[in-house]
Amino acid sequence: MIRRILTYPDPILKQQASEVPNIDGALVSAIDDMVETMYHAPGIGLAAPQIGLSHRVIVLDVDPENNGKNLLKIINPVIAETAGDILWEEGCLSVIDYTAEVQRAAQVLVRGWTPEGKEIGIEADDLLAVALQHEIDHLDGTLFLDRLSRLKRDLYKRRLKKLEREGRDPPPRRVMI
Repeated sequence: MIRRILTYPDPILKQQASEVPNIDGALVSAIDDMVETMYHAPGIGLAAPQIGLSHRVIVLDVDPENNGKNLLKIINPVIAETAGDILWEEGCLSVIDYTAEVQRAAQVLVRGWTPEGKEIGIEADDLLAVALQHEIDHLDGTLFLDRLSRLKRDLYKRRLKKLEREGRDPPPRRVMI
């Protein structure tokens, strides 16, 4: 089932998600909904809080040309190690019509669990490393806007208010993290 993606400034996006104590059928169903919603958006990553669920769960597929081939579903992800720095142009399904360069770790090791209850470790660099960090930020109530300068955040807020005043909808989404 395709779920509605919450958008900035929805206060739910600023809340820290709860750790998943056990994996059950309801959670697995919600994860399947997240995947369907991510592909429909279209996006390459989605965190449970973006659809209003306070669970530490993310889904990612950084190969949108081959949906499902490289799909990751991670429960209770934790960044265990980082190395290097990279500047990457990011966008977000919850931040309409805005991209900006964000400084991130160039490589990460993320540990977590699959929906089948298997412990996993994912070593990533480049886009996958950025996407993992971006989605894990969502679990902590952090948007990529929070990683920008105050000036850039304020400019984005003003643009949203102007669209609202003019009664215009934001432009359609592009593929986003």
